[in-house]
Amino acid sequence: MKFAARLVVGFVLAILLSFPSAAQQAPPPTNPAPPGSTQPPPDKDDKDKDKDKSAPSTSGQGKNAGTSNDRLFFALPNFLTLENGGNVPPLTTGQKFKVVFRGSFDYVQYPWYGFLAAISQTENSEPGFGQGAEGYAKRFGSAFADGTIENFMTGAILPSLLHQDPRFFQSGKGGFSRRTGYAISRIVVTRTDSGGQQFNYSEVLGSALSAGISTYSYHPRADKTLSNTASVWGTQVGYDTITIVVKEFWPDIHRKLSHKHSKGDVAQAGNSNP
Repeated sequence: MKFAARLVVGFVLAILLSFPSAAQQAPPPTNPAPPGSTQPPPDKDDKDKDKDKSAPSTSGQGKNAGTSNDRLFFALPNFLTLENGGNVPPLTTGQKFKVVFRGSFDYVQYPWYGFLAAISQTENSEPGFGQGAEGYAKRFGSAFADGTIENFMTGAILPSLLHQDPRFFQSGKGGFSRRTGYAISRIVVTRTDSGGQQFNYSEVLGSALSAGISTYSYHPRADKTLSNTASVWGTQVGYDTITIVVKEFWPDIHRKLSHKHSKGDVAQAGNSNP
C-alpha cells in the first residue's frame, strides 16, 4: 500500500496547494452606491447572517452533539472537525465510539478502499496477497481493516482511556503559514476533555498500535517486520498530518466553491431573462 499512500497524499497536497489564496482572500466588494444616495442601515437579516458565522460546523450539527455533518470535498467524512468550536462540551465515551463508527462505515469508505485496493493490486504491492479476485479481496479487506483500526484507536479507544478530545478545532485565524503550523501542531498537541492542552498520545501512540496490530496479524508474512511496522506508522502519521491541514482550510475552500457556484447561478438566471 506504499504507492497508494504516496498517491493519496500527493493528491490531497496538490488540492491543498491549489487553494492557498482562499485562506487569505477577502470577500468581494459590494457594488458602490451611486452619488447622492444614502446607504440604508443594516437590517435584522444582516445581523442574523453575522450570528450564523459563529456556527460550530461548516455543515451544521452532526447526529451526535458536538460533532458535524461536514464532508471534505463533499464526500469524505469529516465528522470530528468543528469550525468555531469555542467552548463546546467534551464528548462522552459513547459519543466518541458512535461518531468514529459512523465515519468508519460511511458509504463513501467502501469505494475509497476499493480504489486503494485496485492501486495496490496494479502495483503488486504486498505480493503475498497474490493476484486475481482473491488477491483483490485480501487487499480490500486489509485496507479497510487498516483504516478502521486506526480510526478507532486514535478517535475512540485511546481518547476514552486518556480523556482526550479526538476532535479537530479549526483555527481560521491568521495567514496561510500560521494556520498550517497550527494544524500540523495538532498531531502532537490535543485538547483534553477538561479543556486543557496535552501531548496527543491518542494520535501518536494510537497510530503506532494500529500499525503493529495490522502488520503482525493479517498482512503477509514477509511484511511482518519491525521496519515495515515503523514505515506503516510513519505513513499513517504523515497522511493524518496532511489531512488535518486540509481540514483547517476546507471551510475556505468550501466557501470559495460555493461562491463560484452561486455566481454561476446568478449569471444563468440573468441570461434566461428576456
